[in-house]
Amino acid sequence: MTPGAWTSWPSREALSRVGVTGARRSLNWTVRLIGLGALLWSTFAQIGGDTWELAAAVAGVGVCVAAASAFYRATLEHRLWPSVALLVVLLGAAMVAHQSGFSGPATVLWCGCAVTALGRLPLAAALPCTAAALAAYALLSEDQWLTTALTTAGLALVGYVLRLDAEARGSAQRLLVQERAARVAEAESAALAERSRIAREIHDVLAHSLSAQMVHLEAARLLIESDAERDRILERVVAARGMAREGLVETRQALSALRGEMTPVEEFLEEVAGRSRLAVAGDRRPLPAEASQTVRRVAQEAMTNVRKHAPGAEVRLRLEYLPDEITLEVRDSGPRKPVDELAVSGSGYGLVGMRERAELLGGTLEAGPHEEGFLVRLRVPA
Repeated sequence: MTPGAWTSWPSREALSRVGVTGARRSLNWTVRLIGLGALLWSTFAQIGGDTWELAAAVAGVGVCVAAASAFYRATLEHRLWPSVALLVVLLGAAMVAHQSGFSGPATVLWCGCAVTALGRLPLAAALPCTAAALAAYALLSEDQWLTTALTTAGLALVGYVLRLDAEARGSAQRLLVQERAARVAEAESAALAERSRIAREIHDVLAHSLSAQMVHLEAARLLIESDAERDRILERVVAARGMAREGLVETRQALSALRGEMTPVEEFLEEVAGRSRLAVAGDRRPLPAEASQTVRRVAQEAMTNVRKHAPGAEVRLRLEYLPDEITLEVRDSGPRKPVDELAVSGSGYGLVGMRERAELLGGTLEAGPHEEGFLVRLRVPA
């Protein structure tokens, strides 16, 4: 037993009725009523017709009941000295009762104080109080010494068992409260993660689609102001319309992904790749939603960057399934046509967001020049 166990109180959960079943609560009240009945019967059974003696007995019983009730409240609030003082009052009442010839009530009080002190006080205070109550009972009892010894040992054992039982119940109650709090925190964390995921999906789609539309529409506005040819203006408007259509498709795909209705990632990459070459290696398997979405978004962003920065380039995509992760490589051969500077500017959205998304999953994203072109390599656990 640790040194702190001698001075520590039984927990409030152990001392209170929180978590007590209906059957246990009924048993507790039954024991208390039996004790109170024994106290009343042993007190008033010895009283004759003396009015003053009856009044003194009623007053004594009232004092004992009030002191016992106050003792329970004081121990529940972990107030040591008031609890000990009230216990001393009860022991004193037992001694007065014995000296007045009421040995029955005195025995009830001594036994009750011994058991209750051991069950509700810190051990450092409970043991002296219990010892004093049992010693008074043993010394002043008129029973045989063997009966007195067995009764004393039994009362001490009962008090300690009740203490252990209450502590076990209190520990179970604390664990239950902690588990409920953990479940609430887990639910809140899951809800926050889901909201973050939805926000990330919406941001990815809108930032990718709307920024490109704004670029083409801005280009169309500048062409109109400069009285450019109708075909050039129409080309920009058609491009903006195409980006709007692609954004609508991506939004539907994102909503389907949030509902768990995603097409296999290989089929999606074939659509994104178009005429580009796609190679798939390893044993194909279903991917977690977050990993699948990250692969899709990186592929989209990489292909968009190729169209912006390397028009006419040859693009190769490679998806590889490894035992603990999945990798995606998108590499191009460099621009084969002049770069439209206006189409390149104004996006504000790129692989930085994809890198952050990969890192949230414990993965990595590398992007940089490779040979004559550019390479994007994604690794995410899957």
